[in-house]
Amino acid sequence: MLTRREILVLEDIVKVYRASSVETQALRGITLRVYSGDFIAIMGPSGSGKTTLLNIMGLLDKPTSGRVFIDGLDVSKLSSSEIARIRNYKIGFVFQFYNLINRLSVLENIEIPLIPRGIPRSRRVEMATKALLRAGGELSWLPKKPNQLSGGQQQRVAIARAIVGEPEIILADEPTGNLDIASSKIVVKTFQELNKTGATIIVVTHNPEVAYCTQKIHVIRDGLLVSVIEPDPDKCILNTTT
Repeated sequence: MLTRREILVLEDIVKVYRASSVETQALRGITLRVYSGDFIAIMGPSGSGKTTLLNIMGLLDKPTSGRVFIDGLDVSKLSSSEIARIRNYKIGFVFQFYNLINRLSVLENIEIPLIPRGIPRSRRVEMATKALLRAGGELSWLPKKPNQLSGGQQQRVAIARAIVGEPEIILADEPTGNLDIASSKIVVKTFQELNKTGATIIVVTHNPEVAYCTQKIHVIRDGLLVSVIEPDPDKCILNTTT
């Protein structure tokens, strides 16, 4: 049996936002260990700190105090360029509103993470094509602009962009929050398939039907992880008739 390693570790993470003389404590001492191959959900109501936590996991933001480890590396001791490199190679992001660039084609959007790596264009096209198919997309979308696609199609393009560089960690912030039920099911099924191939996936959601499709649910409330729930597969969105 293979030993799973700690791929992402948060130690006593605190995040305080300051505006003039007002302080808002978004995270209040979160400790979490994520292992390679995990598929977990962070579930909680709006304002509970879900997105702040995900941004810190993805090295898009820094904690006020506490430490973040990626594959055993304490990122607080790394330079900005080293952090950017880890983010590019290790982490893929999927957002609620896709964050695609409408002036670029679908192909150009997907290949964006590969450009800083210096990969030749012909190889980028191959990798982008493969990623789009893995994300459940269609090759006919490649020359189109994102605004020519439906919301569900755009999210599949966003997933392709997230996985094109074969990152070990995929972070998804309310990935079904802007989608209808049919498109949501496609996105969740795609995440399950990616997880089966070894990807570590963390999904932030307020939707229990999405959270129930993962392996473990961490409940966040008022900036604290308050409980862990074992999902009920029968309540997964893929198994419901809604």
